[in-house]
Amino acid sequence: MKTQGNDNPNAQSSQSQTKRILQYMLEGGRITQISALEGVGSFRLSARIYDIKSQGYNVKDEWITLPNGKRVKQYFIEVSE
Repeated sequence: MKTQGNDNPNAQSSQSQTKRILQYMLEGGRITQISALEGVGSFRLSARIYDIKSQGYNVKDEWITLPNGKRVKQYFIEVSE
């Protein structure tokens, strides 16, 4: 018998990752796919950013160039002091 609700084991992990990423950005942090993978184990940063935007947060992004010349997108929330 199937239980009701979301029984996807990844759903809880995704919610936890979203909370951690949001908290980091609310504290003034900027995050890239690489730092999300290393920091919270998120392989799908764009999905977590979508979740955060869906909650009403104004997430901004910009392209940055890494020391090796590769360009990656960096996400952040402007925090007023």
